[in-house]
Amino acid sequence: MLLTMPTAVVEGTQLTVMPFRADAVVGTMSVPTLVQLVPSPRAEEDPRKLKAASGLVRRHAELRATVQRTLKSSQKGKNVGPYAEYIAAGLKGELGAAWSTPPVTLWHAGPLAALSDELVLGSGLRTLTVAPGTMVIAIDGETQTTAWHDLYDDPETYGLTYPELAQVRLPFELYIDLAPADARQIFYDRNVQGVAVAKNLAMSMDQRDYGTRLAHLVADAVNVDVDGQRVPFARLVNVSKRQVSASDREVVTLSALRALVVTTLYGRNGLQRSAESVHEDELPAAYRPEQVEATVVPVLAQLIARHAHHFTSRSAITAPAVLAGIGITAHHTMPWTDTASAFRTDDLVRLLGDIRWEREAKYWDGVAAKTGTSGRLNFSGGVKDSGGRVAEAILYPATEAGRRIRGF
Repeated sequence: MLLTMPTAVVEGTQLTVMPFRADAVVGTMSVPTLVQLVPSPRAEEDPRKLKAASGLVRRHAELRATVQRTLKSSQKGKNVGPYAEYIAAGLKGELGAAWSTPPVTLWHAGPLAALSDELVLGSGLRTLTVAPGTMVIAIDGETQTTAWHDLYDDPETYGLTYPELAQVRLPFELYIDLAPADARQIFYDRNVQGVAVAKNLAMSMDQRDYGTRLAHLVADAVNVDVDGQRVPFARLVNVSKRQVSASDREVVTLSALRALVVTTLYGRNGLQRSAESVHEDELPAAYRPEQVEATVVPVLAQLIARHAHHFTSRSAITAPAVLAGIGITAHHTMPWTDTASAFRTDDLVRLLGDIRWEREAKYWDGVAAKTGTSGRLNFSGGVKDSGGRVAEAILYPATEAGRRIRGF
């Protein structure tokens, strides 16, 4: 008896997708599917593992090298471990709903094995098949891909299990049958064309950062007069920009207010921490968060209320470097400051009381600002650049800078 062979049978991994252009689709896949389709970049850079790998894996590594940077000796490789821990924390519910991973961008190097008709007429949904041995490479999101491999290789280390990981759906976009040069161009566009977010602005968006949370508490604790009405100071804090413009309703950025808070916590060391995360277990002298809040919030809220007019008039007090200098000064009133340099809140009020906050060169040029060739005063100097000079001028009125900002 002769067996008849099956016709039109296509083997491989099936994915439900929706095309968004003629050579690209989007969809979701499971973690086991991802680690099966895309070999571990970490393993492909290990000479010992690569030497013992199959010819298919070695060819995959060679093609990957044409469109990706290496993990070794780069910040990218250092980010894999923290990324895996972040994902694990999100999966375990430790981050609530406030976590996310972007879609992984994959390159299918060659034509598809099969593509179905629409599953539901008019929906755009289709099923595609990736044949065994097909080269699928992450051209964006490779750090995340490596992190998923680490999680799947050893889930117990991260407090997870294989069944838990198998239930996860990962968003992806897949570019099909592109030339290597086109895949490299997509890598370039994704990594270079976008404008990087300034680190201090990004930090002000991090609601798990204690400095950011404390800045919000300070803003919420003050009411100020605006056009004859009492409004929460929080309404005057811009949370999405690095600098406020004349057309903005807000008068100060959240990142600048955070600089005030962080320097109040750490003094001069806070200048370096203005763009770094602040964790609750790093608070000064092992103070608990509620103790810090009970101390810092009233002092800074009173300071803002006392100088509310200078804030609402957008004077020099709203500049990030000036707020950082004020924070360094306020640090001396905190109970955890060095007792040799400590002073009372009354002394802080006195030191700030006779400062000329007008945005004029005769007061702030060379301290927190620079005068350009056009004669315009520019306060764009950063917290780290000018915060220390501002603090010196505030703390020591008899110095040249101290006399300058006081109009002497």
